[in-house]
Amino acid sequence: MSGFDFDTPVDRHASGSYKWDDTPDSKIIPMWVADMDFRTAPVVIEALRKRVEHGVFGYTLVDDSYYDSLTTWFNTRHGYRFDRKQVIYTSGVVPALSAIIKALAPEGSKVALQTPVYNCFFSSVRNNGCIIADAPLKRVDTGAEAFTYLMDFDALERVCSDENVKLMLLCNPHNPAGRCWTRNELEKVAEITHRHGVRVVSDEIHCELTMPGHRYIPYATVDPEAIVCVSPSKAFNTAGLQIANIICPDADIRKAVDKAININEVCDVNPFGPVALKASYSNEGKEWLEALKKYLWHNWVYLKETLNRRLPKCKIAVLEATYLPWIDVSSITDNSSLLEQKLKQEAKVWINSGDMYGQKGYIRINIACPRSSLAEGLDRLCNYLEKL
Repeated sequence: MSGFDFDTPVDRHASGSYKWDDTPDSKIIPMWVADMDFRTAPVVIEALRKRVEHGVFGYTLVDDSYYDSLTTWFNTRHGYRFDRKQVIYTSGVVPALSAIIKALAPEGSKVALQTPVYNCFFSSVRNNGCIIADAPLKRVDTGAEAFTYLMDFDALERVCSDENVKLMLLCNPHNPAGRCWTRNELEKVAEITHRHGVRVVSDEIHCELTMPGHRYIPYATVDPEAIVCVSPSKAFNTAGLQIANIICPDADIRKAVDKAININEVCDVNPFGPVALKASYSNEGKEWLEALKKYLWHNWVYLKETLNRRLPKCKIAVLEATYLPWIDVSSITDNSSLLEQKLKQEAKVWINSGDMYGQKGYIRINIACPRSSLAEGLDRLCNYLEKL
């Protein structure tokens, strides 16, 4: 036993939770947005408690201790070395991506994506007046009940050879495909993008959430010119505290991104984000994180066993990282948006439709919850789909 409690449900109703309170029906089990149902690490709670007890919450200075925590964590844990002067802090990875696109991709230019992919990639590109250039991932079946995705390097080569493609948004690890990209794969991305003068922006918000046997490779360790976005929010369940970092080695590009951060008015952070980051990136935070990963692994095994037994026609993508299994329901329906609505209304379980990630006939499920909640949610899902 880890000494940390992930089994006891936390009642999140009426807490202002986007995940739990954005529906009038309190009977629904939400298994959609990437927000865990676990309390964060005790070291984070204690640090925030001390900050609250201070009682004054004015404008926040991000000091040396913040940068020391950030750089030490990535250096010692992942072998990713960068200097504090390369860091721009902001309120979240999505605002970071949007500001980078604004700074580096003129309106009307193209941004390369590998679909299916995190839905905010689409909106960040379009909201900045840019065009999506899709280099879809290749699905590969790995057996009767599972599949995975590989990068289609020929497609990526074709996309990047378009002189109007200025940036590539990389998802590392990948949401929702569940891939933890290998060094060889990332080196090939770097080779292609460098050949065509395309700069890579890597969203690495899920970097801590790897499954046994898989290792996160920071993209900047194979491409030193890349821009990387990181945050403790997914791993430590602190998304509402709104803190993230852009790591940008090129001084001129960093200046342009910093200007865009200010234009978008996401240059300030609240008093709690830096406190939570420093507590997360500590020895106590690491201990809690390792226990969390073990619990998520067992949840993943439980989901596989349940769906393989009850819904054998619905193949599941191998989950190498994140807590967001990706499931093929095309043997039942290609209209996954309608399925999401029906599951919510009739089965009282809320999942994400694959449509929002650019792939019809799939659903995404959040398994970062107590085992009892996962069991009930999967039972509702299976009962409904078995009828279909």
